[in-house]
Amino acid sequence: MIIYLTVTNDLNFDQRMMRICSSLSKGGYNVVLVGRRLNHSAPLKETGYRQHRLRCWFNKGKLFYAEYNLRLFFFLLFKKMDCICAIDLDTILPCLFISKIKNTQRVYDAHELFCEMKEIVTRPGIYTVWKKIERYTLPQFQAGYTVNQPIADEFFTMYGVRYAVVRNVPVLKATEHPGKNERFILYQGAVNEGRCFETLIPAMKDVDCTLVVCGDGNFMQQAKTLVKENKVESKVIFKGNVAPDALRAITAEAYIGINLVENNGKSNYLSLANKFFDYIHAGIPQLCAGYPAYKEINDTIEVALLIEDMSSKNIAAQLNNLLMNEVVYQRLQANCAKATALYNWQTEEKTLLAFYQQLLG
Repeated sequence: MIIYLTVTNDLNFDQRMMRICSSLSKGGYNVVLVGRRLNHSAPLKETGYRQHRLRCWFNKGKLFYAEYNLRLFFFLLFKKMDCICAIDLDTILPCLFISKIKNTQRVYDAHELFCEMKEIVTRPGIYTVWKKIERYTLPQFQAGYTVNQPIADEFFTMYGVRYAVVRNVPVLKATEHPGKNERFILYQGAVNEGRCFETLIPAMKDVDCTLVVCGDGNFMQQAKTLVKENKVESKVIFKGNVAPDALRAITAEAYIGINLVENNGKSNYLSLANKFFDYIHAGIPQLCAGYPAYKEINDTIEVALLIEDMSSKNIAAQLNNLLMNEVVYQRLQANCAKATALYNWQTEEKTLLAFYQQLLG
């Protein structure tokens, strides 16, 4: 059985897709992951599945999405496949059309509520376009999965589709967490709108620690400007995109993780970010948004300080609490070790393989 999975990003940094494709490949499927090649893209790493990257003239905005979808459609048109999986809305149209032309199974993998992201929901024209795409395509994707139950429930409410839940969690490994040579606070992931950099960066003025940012995104330039405006150049370090193996090493060395998002749309409010579990597996307590999916897990086993007040004053106060209160820190750190046994890819992989087994045999 040949499965094509499609994304719009560089394949070297998408850890969720690496895990999914590796598991499907080990499960006996012939897997092809299709993504985008940028001018600065590093060579693809060896994997147990096939990879292909499409190069575009345009790399952002409406022209990029139009060009990429056309290139993806014609690339897929001449490929043999038994199933095609669209990852989020930005590749869903060509996947839908190809599945109809070839009469193959189609699957939707929703990493988030795409239309409810800040960069979409706050722009009425863009929101209208993406929402029309969603309303047209989602009812035609009866098979799918997403990252948590609240988002799955939202899809059922909107479109009557029942999606499975495959959490975005790391592979469980027997590791010893090293001692901290120096304390630093880590943000890993997309540097995008809605990730609270407008309040996190000013908060660093009152925190005696360094903030390391691993990632890139549509808010990077604004974030760097905020660092200069708040005169915290000595406290905030931007490392850009970091390869997964190197990122795991940095995360293991960190003292505190940051997982904050604004409550400005259902996508953020119902989110369950992969960094939440990455911090847990690295054995580091985190400062985290107190939204439903995080609260459900934290109520079961406390691994984070949850906050709903994302002001600079409160962020600084809570970070200082984690830095200075050894009792709280050690309790959260000990609970991280316990939580890895509950939330790991070896468990989620079973759900993924059962989903495709039921769909494809």
